Amino acid sequence: MNWMDRLNERAELMGKMLDTIGAMNNMPAGIQSDAALRSAAVRCINCRNTEACREWLADHPEGAAQPMKGCPNADLFSSWLDD
Repeated sequence: MNWMDRLNERAELMGKMLDTIGAMNNMPAGIQSDAALRSAAVRCINCRNTEACREWLADHPEGAAQPMKGCPNADLFSSWLDD
């Protein structure tokens, strides 16, 4: 898989994770949150749990209260649920 394909794949998975846990609509706005989102994207691009993520998302079509355990962005995404 080339770099652009991986970037697109991971962006899609990250978006699905945010939608699945209901954090997409609770993401904070502003410069600090933009930096946090960029850092989250880098963690997702470098994550080696892609297949587990894809399976977890497939197992939660109706949503979930928390992100997948082992997600490198779980703490950040969970913090967006607390706001």
